[in-house]
Amino acid sequence: MNESFTFIASIAPTLLAAVPMTLVLTFLSAVIGNSLALPIAVARLSGNVFVRYPSAFFIFVMRGTPLLAQTYLIYYGLGELLPGSWVQQSFLWPYLREGFWYAVFAFSLNTAGYTGEILRGAIEAVPRGEIEAAKAYGMSSRMIFWRIKLPRAVQICLPTMTGETILLLKATSLASLITVWEVMGTARQIQKVTFRVYEPLLAAGFIYIVLVFILTRVLMIVERRINRHRLDPVAA
Repeated sequence: MNESFTFIASIAPTLLAAVPMTLVLTFLSAVIGNSLALPIAVARLSGNVFVRYPSAFFIFVMRGTPLLAQTYLIYYGLGELLPGSWVQQSFLWPYLREGFWYAVFAFSLNTAGYTGEILRGAIEAVPRGEIEAAKAYGMSSRMIFWRIKLPRAVQICLPTMTGETILLLKATSLASLITVWEVMGTARQIQKVTFRVYEPLLAAGFIYIVLVFILTRVLMIVERRINRHRLDPVAA
């Protein structure tokens, strides 16, 4: 037992050095994915079938296929779709040669699919009374959407989006399968070098627990800040 603890203590700095990669993957994928979710949700609610159906199909594919399969298809598939030496001469090559950007692309699309459907449901759940009050006040449809529907929808779906962000943090462990050495990828490398199976996994698991705890607390503060008007008043 003491030997295991000593070994975990010896590999901890190496695993901690991979934490920034995990956090950057999570942050970029969350920002890009949630930004894409808004137009996807709006398209899903559109009355134009040429806009609504592609959005619905995208959501169906993202939610219906494993993230691992999506990551593999993007990482290996783009190489088939973009053949030729011209790619290496273009400005895209510094990005296309790194597995990091493929991982961000895959995680962002997956997040956009899930969050887009969540946001679509939240927009439809906005109380009709608030919309009617805005119409009575003389607001245009565009103003109602940006000032009433969207802010209220974000408030409604914020707890669910918090859960999706936590799932995204844990899903970044799949990036190690396309040569992105975040926490889990680093733990796998340690396993191969040292032939120790359990200790690297235990150390990586503990790091993920700490990261999830911190992220949960941060998102709870954000959620309370956004929904501060719905909190019970402080007793005099």
